[in-house]
Amino acid sequence: MITAMHPIGQGASLMLAVMLAGCSAPEDKAAGARTDQAMAPAAPESPAAPPAPAPGATNFTDNAEEGEAKREFSYSWPAKVSAVPALAKRLTAERDKLLAEQKAEWQESLREFGDSDCIACVNRDLQKSWDVVADLPRFLSLSWNLYAYTGGAHGNSGSGGLVWDRDANAGLAPKDLFASEAALQDALYTRWCKALQRDRVTRLGMEPADGATFPCPKIAELTVLLGSSSKTHFDRVGLIADPYVAGSYAEGSYELTFPVTAEVLAAVRPEYKAAFALGK
Repeated sequence: MITAMHPIGQGASLMLAVMLAGCSAPEDKAAGARTDQAMAPAAPESPAAPPAPAPGATNFTDNAEEGEAKREFSYSWPAKVSAVPALAKRLTAERDKLLAEQKAEWQESLREFGDSDCIACVNRDLQKSWDVVADLPRFLSLSWNLYAYTGGAHGNSGSGGLVWDRDANAGLAPKDLFASEAALQDALYTRWCKALQRDRVTRLGMEPADGATFPCPKIAELTVLLGSSSKTHFDRVGLIADPYVAGSYAEGSYELTFPVTAEVLAAVRPEYKAAFALGK
């Protein structure tokens, strides 16, 4: 009997081993899962999103033709303006306003002169460009140049400036950083007039014939720009006389730059004095 039961005992032992293997403790399964995970290759990391591109310069154009009648419009500013959202919004609004005005005026000229032989009467051109004069930690000093043709023998040009205050998120006319135009006049007028006279003689090749026609213009008649050689403080003042301001149209504009002196510093409004330094 013992011999007959021996094979049955071996089968029972085998089944018991299989059952025990299928009934492993939870902690044993967890350990096995951890081992499997450790042996599995790591999932590749998702690539980081590329940084947003820096705002670039804006060069906007809008041109049109109707037969020989042409309308041209361009408006541009540098990348440093695009980097200041409120400033870019301000210039965009001005651009759109100038374009709308030009379009309306051009259409009016077509209605009035479209059937005439006066081609100049129906041609229009407006170009305005902004440039950086100085970029300081708080202030961004800008200049602009404008050319406009609305018919006639030639177009007209002009200039101006703007100082963007990053702390206030607002723009200022360069003259607004000074106590008054009279104070700036006292600080710069003598030097300006002497330098202008020398420049006119050089440009004309002789003494100007009629000083009464184009006397030395006052500071209030000029474009004032604030520059910097140090990139930390305003230490230079630029003065521009547009055509017809200091001389004839043929002479063009006169642009002269002067270092900031103690007299100029004295004319600066107290709240802006920290942004200025003596020039060389």
